[in-house]
Amino acid sequence: MGQRHLLLSLLLACTLGVQAGELRLVTGDDYAPFTDRKLPGGGLLTQVVMAALAEQQQTARLDWRPWMRGYKMAQAAEYDGTFPYIRTPEREADFLYSEPLYRVQQHIFSRSDETYEPEQLSALRGKRFCYPLGWQPPKALQEMVERGELTRHEPSGLDECARLLLLRRDDFFVADARLGETSLQLSGAPRKQFHRSQGIFPSNSLHLLIPRRHPQAQALLDGFNQGLDSLQRSGRYQKLLDQFVQ
Repeated sequence: MGQRHLLLSLLLACTLGVQAGELRLVTGDDYAPFTDRKLPGGGLLTQVVMAALAEQQQTARLDWRPWMRGYKMAQAAEYDGTFPYIRTPEREADFLYSEPLYRVQQHIFSRSDETYEPEQLSALRGKRFCYPLGWQPPKALQEMVERGELTRHEPSGLDECARLLLLRRDDFFVADARLGETSLQLSGAPRKQFHRSQGIFPSNSLHLLIPRRHPQAQALLDGFNQGLDSLQRSGRYQKLLDQFVQ
C-alpha cells in the first residue's frame, strides 16, 4: 500500500512539475500571419499557442531563431516545443504532434501572365518553385522536385517569394490563401500582377511539436491539447482568428 501511495505521489509531482515550470518554446519569423515578431502578439499562431497554455495556467518563454536552427534544437530537446509545422513521417519519428492549431489549404501563386492549377501539375515541369528553407511543400510538388522536374529555390521567408516572381527569378510559390495574400501585399506591387489558383492542394494542418525524447513529452502534449480544446470551446480561438483574417 505504501509503495502505491509513493507511486501516485511521484506521478502527481511530475504532472505538477510540467504546470509549474516555465516552458521553453521556439519559433521563427517571416511566416505572416502565423508567426513573426513584427506582428501583434508575434502572429496568429503564437497567440493561439500562448493562449492555450494560459488555459492550463502554464507559462512559457518564446525564443525566435532561424527555422532550421530552432527545429534542430527542439529535435534535440533543447526546447520543450516548436511550432507551427505540418505533419510528415520524418517529423513524426522525432516529435509528438498537438491537435491542429490551424488548417491550411494551399494555392499556387504566380504572375498574372502565367497561371497554374494544382490539377494540372504537368504545366509546372521545368519551372522554378519558391518555398522557404525548412518548409515542407505539398507532397505532389516534393515528388516533382525529387524527380528533377522542378527546381526549388529556398529563401529565408515567404515574403521574398512574391518579389522574386516579379523579378522572374522564380515562377510560382505555394501558400495558404491568407499567407499568400500577405506576401503579395508586402511586395508593394499591384495585386493585378499576380494570380492565385482556384484549386487547392489537399489540406494540411499546423501543429505544436514536442520532442519525443523530452522526459515529460506526453504530459506536455496532453496539457496543451486540453488548453487548446478549452480555448476553442470558449469562443476565444475564433476571436483570435477573426482579428487576423478580416
